[in-house]
Amino acid sequence: MKALLEKLNLKDINAGVCTGPEDWIETSGSRLTSYNPTTGEPIAQVRGATPNAYNQVVAKAQGAFQGWRMLPAPARGAVIRDLGNVLREVKEPLGDLVSLEMGKIRVEGWGEVQEMIDICDFAVGLSRQLYGLTIASERPQHRMFEQWHPLGVIGIITAFNFPVAVWSWNAALAAVCGDTMIWKPSELTPLTAVAVQHLCNQVMADHGLTGIFNLAIGGGDVGQMMTQDERLPLISFTGSIPTGRKVAQAVAGRLGRTILELGGNNAIIVTENADLDLATRAILFGAVGTAGQRCTSTRRIIAHRSIVESLLNRLVKAYRQVPLGNPLAKGTLLGPLITETAVKKMMAALDQAKQEGGRVLIGGKPRPDLGPNFVEPAIVQMPGQTSIVKEETFAPILYVMSYSSLDEAVALHNGVTQGLSSAVFTDSLRQAEQFLSAGGSDCGIANVNIGTSGAEIGGAFGGEKETGGGRESGSDAWKAYMRRQTNTVNWSTELPLAQGIEFGGG
Repeated sequence: MKALLEKLNLKDINAGVCTGPEDWIETSGSRLTSYNPTTGEPIAQVRGATPNAYNQVVAKAQGAFQGWRMLPAPARGAVIRDLGNVLREVKEPLGDLVSLEMGKIRVEGWGEVQEMIDICDFAVGLSRQLYGLTIASERPQHRMFEQWHPLGVIGIITAFNFPVAVWSWNAALAAVCGDTMIWKPSELTPLTAVAVQHLCNQVMADHGLTGIFNLAIGGGDVGQMMTQDERLPLISFTGSIPTGRKVAQAVAGRLGRTILELGGNNAIIVTENADLDLATRAILFGAVGTAGQRCTSTRRIIAHRSIVESLLNRLVKAYRQVPLGNPLAKGTLLGPLITETAVKKMMAALDQAKQEGGRVLIGGKPRPDLGPNFVEPAIVQMPGQTSIVKEETFAPILYVMSYSSLDEAVALHNGVTQGLSSAVFTDSLRQAEQFLSAGGSDCGIANVNIGTSGAEIGGAFGGEKETGGGRESGSDAWKAYMRRQTNTVNWSTELPLAQGIEFGGG
């Protein structure tokens, strides 16, 4: 572990507040302990931000914004290009740190850093494509158009399960749009944030910059300061639905903007003519990957009555072959949950599922012999969509139900309050199109013959209903980080009014 931390310039870990190169702010804030979820042992401690330190960060970000917003967007893109190149150099050690601190297996840790690299590449291209529209004016010799300007200092609050990738989705786009930003990572994963800040500092120093990428580690007190701070016009929050509600209310109360990426209770419909081998592989990764701790994890299977038993047999066989253990060890497919509390929540959900008529087909037991936070992934056959099935439990529990008609399946699929990711496995074009139609999936992401987990950065990521409605990453998600301005230029010698209005004069 010591060698890993040294590779990432983490020899001396203390301060968790930073505004740029050589500008780690001394703070007397509380110490946050980072624990290794595999062993339960502490890795290191980081000082959190006090109100005074937080205000220093905001002031620095505000000052930096004044110059950064005037830099041509392609020049801002060059900074993000260099950040992507730095990330390429440390992909494996940073990915290993993600695995060490969060518990996802090594290939997923490396994949998370690759997401950061990919979004940097996307943002570099975007820096030359911040397009506005030219609009036909009803008035002669007038030109009407719209343009986009930076918002200001952006607040980014991220969750433990993707401790660095989700920050990059926001940071890379916000930066090329001309915004500066303040990042509050999860208090469960502060070390990965400190490591990324060091990389940002390196890039800022190379370009003679400071205050573009800023860090304010802390608990709920820091998050509350951010959500209530009128100096932050936009808060991007990733986390639970209950906390997301509080964030939304606080920011809306000051008429600010939010990007909310909240819970998911993602389902896959498996039709009577689906490729069951393909479906099994997708379900396995979606339900077991990251120990079920992705917002896009597969939590519900809605299978046609004619194939449900065959599918269950395949899934049970596949689950028996999932190796549990140290996420950094070769061959491991399932690491630990993040905390012992997460384990208790999983056991409570399974108990409730049994009370509601569920039958555990495999798994669902704690594995203290491997470590304090290890569990066996569970498959639970349910008689219907009961109350526990409608809840999101952040753990590897897969509920399986059956259906007779596709209309029934879609109704079950949409019959939850969350609306993030969804999929159907079918060889029928009609069934696929029905699922993707306005009367089909009500989620922000809908796939055919691909699982619910593993979205590409080129598409806008986010969901509907209690998932929050936010969009990050690709497509036109960049617009959330900017303000739209409509402009009209009169190049005539007359002053006609819109709607044919004549005001005064003879």
